[in-house]
Amino acid sequence: MVQGGRRARRAGLVGALWATAELTVTVGVVVLLLVVHQVWWTNRQAAAAAQDRVQALERSWGRDPAPDPVGPPDALGPSDLPEPAATVAGPVPVPVPVPGSAGTAGPGRSARPAAGPPTRDRAYAVLRIPRLGLVVPVAQGIDKRAVLDKGYVGQYPGTAGPGERGNFALAGHRNTHGEPFRYINRLRAGDELVVDMRGRRYTYVVGKILSETTERDTGVIAPVPRSLVKPDQGYGEPGAYITLTTCTPEYSSKYRLVVWGTLKSS
Repeated sequence: MVQGGRRARRAGLVGALWATAELTVTVGVVVLLLVVHQVWWTNRQAAAAAQDRVQALERSWGRDPAPDPVGPPDALGPSDLPEPAATVAGPVPVPVPVPGSAGTAGPGRSARPAAGPPTRDRAYAVLRIPRLGLVVPVAQGIDKRAVLDKGYVGQYPGTAGPGERGNFALAGHRNTHGEPFRYINRLRAGDELVVDMRGRRYTYVVGKILSETTERDTGVIAPVPRSLVKPDQGYGEPGAYITLTTCTPEYSSKYRLVVWGTLKSS
């Protein structure tokens, strides 16, 4: 009887251990599939959709993008760029937007007529970074679902438009969902950042890089960009700037990486 009871308990223990092992393996496979979906599949989907959008924009412009004679920043008319949305819904993996609204003059910005309500998630331009081989659509707003998770680069609400005086500030994912800004840490002073719109091309030149700052450092996307966390980083005079922001280090949203550039004179 005693030996039979021991065998029964042993069998029960083995069964429990086996069931636990099966459950652990199953959970591990599910987690692995989720990671593959998030890191690999969403990248493929978003990157492919973003490239389709670039091609659609180019077709709608009726030509392949090419340099055009570009007037001074103030020459932009209301039909060239829809106004940024006033608010952003949902969390974003980038610094919070600066206060203010487009279409109003501010430090380092030129006033221009309002263009009417924008379509927040509609791409209106194409960003090209030759050093990285990057070609990505630019859309209004930095909402994750509506813009960033599509593999697009998003323009911060209230920041200047391409070619304008002020700061044309952009955000993009570093990892997953197309990860357009994954390698912007490789940019160096003198690299070109090209922004194509219908009938216009604006070329910026990378000037400064802030390798790490906090997510609340709104100074980096101000009209005259200067870090509030590291005041020695940034610019001190009005001009026509571009700012690229993304998360750092990779696969983390703890800090922000910032690249600044200035509009190249035509």
